[in-house]
Amino acid sequence: MAIKQRDGSYAVVLDVSITTPQELKKIAEALEKHGAKLVKFSESQRMVVVGIDPERLDELCREAGVKLAPAVGSVVRSVKFCPGKALCTLGLQDTIGIAERLKKFEGLKLPSKMKIAVSGCPNSCTEPAFRDIGLMGTKDGFTVFVGGSAGMKPRIGWKLAEKIKPDEAVKLVERIIEFYKGNAKKGQRLGDFIESIGFEEFKNAIRE
Repeated sequence: MAIKQRDGSYAVVLDVSITTPQELKKIAEALEKHGAKLVKFSESQRMVVVGIDPERLDELCREAGVKLAPAVGSVVRSVKFCPGKALCTLGLQDTIGIAERLKKFEGLKLPSKMKIAVSGCPNSCTEPAFRDIGLMGTKDGFTVFVGGSAGMKPRIGWKLAEKIKPDEAVKLVERIIEFYKGNAKKGQRLGDFIESIGFEEFKNAIRE
């Protein structure tokens, strides 16, 4: 989806968070060919390109070898993750692997937008406690937070579970999304939904 800018040009968000020099060169060549004005990286670690003709998006993505990221609307946004133990000396869990597994939820339509973050250690570089769903790596697995948010109404998320293994974490995220999708009101973020029914009721419903 192209997003109109103040100057009348359009921006698109590409699903590019981890890449190689060779892939980056291919992307750059495609962007240059299509007249991109500038490139920046979003808060969710995706490539934002300004100055793209929305009528040529499919052509651009095909030539660059990339996909568009879900950037707007009441959907699950791109999963934010740090390098984790694959690259970072402080990493305790495999963030890249679990983020890839969570990508299946990206773009799913929900009552409101949903942001998911995964960090490989308690330093929490991706701020999981301030996302709708956050997974924080520890030596014993993942700690799962729900209902966090930043912006105009900042909130630290509730701690839903601790010492959760990757397979369990993916299943838990799926249960959270399904329960939220089936019960929240239109426009109600996950944190507001949890507040409306009470955290204990939410927690018990997710466990069932």
